[in-house]
Amino acid sequence: MHQKSAQERWEQWTQRPLLGLPVLFALAYAVPIVDTSAGPSVTFACTVVEWVVWGTFAADYLVRLALTSRRREFVRTHWLDLCAVVLPLLQPLRLLRLVSTLMLVGRRARMASQIQVTTYVGGAVVGLLMFGSLAVLSVERDSPNGNIRTLGDAVWWSFTTMTTVGYGDHAPTTGLGRMIAVGLMLSGIALLGVVTANIAAWFIERFEKDDVEERQQTEAIRALTDEVRALRAEVEALRRTSVGS
Repeated sequence: MHQKSAQERWEQWTQRPLLGLPVLFALAYAVPIVDTSAGPSVTFACTVVEWVVWGTFAADYLVRLALTSRRREFVRTHWLDLCAVVLPLLQPLRLLRLVSTLMLVGRRARMASQIQVTTYVGGAVVGLLMFGSLAVLSVERDSPNGNIRTLGDAVWWSFTTMTTVGYGDHAPTTGLGRMIAVGLMLSGIALLGVVTANIAAWFIERFEKDDVEERQQTEAIRALTDEVRALRAEVEALRRTSVGS
């Protein structure tokens, strides 16, 4: 029986608590953007919550690194996690903190055994749609030439961007807004590829299952045919014996 390592036990123990933190992060990120009348104390509290959530995932990475016996291999195979940990420290912009936290949450969620691919993809779509809308609204709302002024405009823009439809009725005009647009487009294409691959895999699995069942039925019919032939040969042999006697 395989005995779990300290790293595996830590990951199993922290799995559910860590996957609950994104809800807290989402609220802290959304409140100052949606409620423009929020005071400095509310904004500061939300910022502290964002840093705490990011810091928790960063600490989780460091603990897993300390618990593993193959640290070089861990860093090499978890280089995206390392980038997400270091990114906000190099340039503590709110957008970078959002990106790094989403990366850490996504990587940690992918390790959860009870989360199936369909659930993961669905959660990724909802998360990207929500955070993309909030992020573009925060950078485009005060732009002189921008036309994304409300949360409804931002959600509509995020949805058309992720699906690569791009009606053009709403578009970012700032540099950060266009960077968000590129990220959403690439994420939308990647998620669409995952969904398409899952659908294709489902059809292939069904076809293979039907082929297996058909082969089994064919083999059963062939076996029955062989038995009938053997019985006929035995009957014919008995008949000849009785006639000869």
